[in-house]
Amino acid sequence: MTNAQVVGLDPHAVTEWFDSLGLQRQGRLSFERVGLGQSNLVFLVQDEGRGRWVLRRPPLGHLLASAHDVAREGRILSALQDTAVPTPRVHGLYTPGAGSGPAVSEVPLLLMEFVDGRVVDRMSVAEALTPEQRRAIGVSLPRTLATIHAVDLDATGLADLASHKPYAARQLKRWGGQWEQSRTRELPELDDLTARLAAAVPEQHELTLVHGDFHLRNVIAAADTGEVVAALDWELCTLGEPLADVGTLLAYWPEPGEDTGGDFPASALPGFPSRAEIAEIYLAETGRDAAALAYWHALGLWKVAIIAEGVMRRARDEPQNAAASGTPTVARIDQLVAKAREVADHAGI
Repeated sequence: MTNAQVVGLDPHAVTEWFDSLGLQRQGRLSFERVGLGQSNLVFLVQDEGRGRWVLRRPPLGHLLASAHDVAREGRILSALQDTAVPTPRVHGLYTPGAGSGPAVSEVPLLLMEFVDGRVVDRMSVAEALTPEQRRAIGVSLPRTLATIHAVDLDATGLADLASHKPYAARQLKRWGGQWEQSRTRELPELDDLTARLAAAVPEQHELTLVHGDFHLRNVIAAADTGEVVAALDWELCTLGEPLADVGTLLAYWPEPGEDTGGDFPASALPGFPSRAEIAEIYLAETGRDAAALAYWHALGLWKVAIIAEGVMRRARDEPQNAAASGTPTVARIDQLVAKAREVADHAGI
């Protein structure tokens, strides 16, 4: 793709902004849409030498309120740069209307460090790994979550990032509202599950940083050790119940024989740990109580189904938002809801 064909960016304006940040480059910059992200658009920025950077912007078209907040994501990443949480370094954040310089974009832009490593975002990548490599990556995921949940909110300046009110109620309100705005059809099974989750909210005992969308496709792993070297996609990050992040990870972790993974059932391959083992590793790292984990697993599946519905709706409304992985289907969303109801049934919710 030539720079003239880049959708959603003005290459000339972005290059001028890049130079204003004091970054060194060799020759002309090129921009290429990369990744399988179905939300914010991600571009690989390269110069004519060996320089590489990553640029993010919100998706095209109409956005739901508070969704895809790139500026907020930049704040979070900047705050985490001197912590133990593995994140890419932020080079620059452009906010329209801020300052008196020339306009670069009609939407916020986030320029970040390029982190080299392995992104397991396609089945071909997952299948090429040995069982030992899969296991190394899998066990690093809950350990990385434990690191995220150990962040000192006051020391990082993130204590005011979001509300301190009970997290489950906030999630039910937010994602229930997103469902109403993005739904493409009636789905009584999801509506029933929403009511059941609202009636069974567990007591919250602590408040931590919560990634909000932590799963295999949203990390970069070291090619040699499998250790997570960068956690990505912080747009849903908030303050809340740490076990909710574990529930989200489990929701994205189909096991052999399950059909909730869509075109990416990577975790069902030999070598990846089971959901039970992932939970055990996290609980051993943190000492937290597993009593409410099934609730958060069910809510995680419920949330993933709603996110998938929103992605499907955005792709229908604006086809250029569709990523290389394709678009979630009605069948997959229904499977997620069915699995969530199964988990809830088993937990007595």
